[in-house]
Amino acid sequence: MSESGSQEAAEAPNGSGSPTAKGAPRPAVGNKVTVVLGAQWGDEGKGKVVDLLAQDADMVCRCQGGNNAGHTVVVDSVEYDFHLLPSGIINPKVTAFIGNGVVIHLPGLFEEAEKNERKGKNWEKRLIISDRAHIGESSSLGTTKKGIGPVYSAKAARSGLRICDLLADFTQFSERYKVLAQQYKAMYPTLEIDIEGELVKLKDYVEQIKPMVRDGVHYMYEALHGPPKKIVVEGANAALLDIDFGTYPFVTSSNCTVGGVCTGLGMPPQNVGEVYGVVKAYTTRVGIGAFPSEQSNEIGELLQTRGKEVGVTTGRKRRCGWLDLVLIKYAHMINGFTAIALTKLDILDVFPEIKVGVAYKVDNQTIPHFPANQEVLQRVEVQYETLPGWNSDTSAARSFEELPENAQKYVHFVEEHVGVPVKWIGVGKSRESMIQLF
Repeated sequence: MSESGSQEAAEAPNGSGSPTAKGAPRPAVGNKVTVVLGAQWGDEGKGKVVDLLAQDADMVCRCQGGNNAGHTVVVDSVEYDFHLLPSGIINPKVTAFIGNGVVIHLPGLFEEAEKNERKGKNWEKRLIISDRAHIGESSSLGTTKKGIGPVYSAKAARSGLRICDLLADFTQFSERYKVLAQQYKAMYPTLEIDIEGELVKLKDYVEQIKPMVRDGVHYMYEALHGPPKKIVVEGANAALLDIDFGTYPFVTSSNCTVGGVCTGLGMPPQNVGEVYGVVKAYTTRVGIGAFPSEQSNEIGELLQTRGKEVGVTTGRKRRCGWLDLVLIKYAHMINGFTAIALTKLDILDVFPEIKVGVAYKVDNQTIPHFPANQEVLQRVEVQYETLPGWNSDTSAARSFEELPENAQKYVHFVEEHVGVPVKWIGVGKSRESMIQLF
């Protein structure tokens, strides 16, 4: 342990530095990470919250997912799209760390970095990659056509390839790659893989990527137990897309809830500090799967056009509906949010009245939980509370007091129902349009 870590152990409050029965002091907790997680089906605006937190952060991490994530951040009128790089890398002082839980599609990584480089962001010396991260496929497979699902399948079947394998013996790597490619072809008969071509590309990446690769567990431990550091973890996807807790089977292949932070970075739960849930002021979903509060009518269309609800990664139109607090409470049960960022409130500016889902009924019975089964979820009747709209433009508001009274009431309604304070309110695309409440 570093000196500061052991010193911390000696001085730690709550008896954490007190000797145990055998006389050894308890280890210090060290630095804590601030986690940003999506509370719905993704596309809540997590990138904007991370961007705010990254302004004074030392390190920003990704712990799961791959380039199936899509975060858009606008800084000084320049728009940046991130899929694999942590969006906090915009801050030139930040070190970006891609953890072992992330699937790394190398061509995608370098292409994305190059695009952002052209916009004036030097990143290569600030990017660290865990040697235990799995290598992504160059294929249009999986739910976002980014080849993520098949890689997580190979990981669970123990036939995956990791960054550490690529940097070890390339001949052995090539043999394993060929076996894996054949497995993919057997599973997906229409798949075309130019095996030799892909191997040539991968070999080219070895020298480029080598300086960035570290033993992720050791790297993370040093970051947590060295000098004080502000560390932000950027979740990809969201609670309702989680492989365990999402609307299975219409989910992604990783844990996008708080547990994925520990397993995807190799760190203990005691180092998790603030957990911020990002909640859009209404609900959207890409692709198929149950969506209880969906509005397949002019309300849904108005939300879609006003909110420009088109996927950053897929280009698909998003399905839209009212805010569903049953979902948010469920996400809170799993993640333990310490505060909420409520985004895109301005999209609701034109609605004379706004509905909020507060309970589910199945067969005329109110149920106290979020149903696990898809067929049951398709049948739920959402119980709504109707709140008055504010019929005025909120996009220029820069403080809570500047919001119309009914907009303030809407925010309070969310806080009271979920039992978590709202820390930020988003009323536009830019950094400046995130109102901070405390």
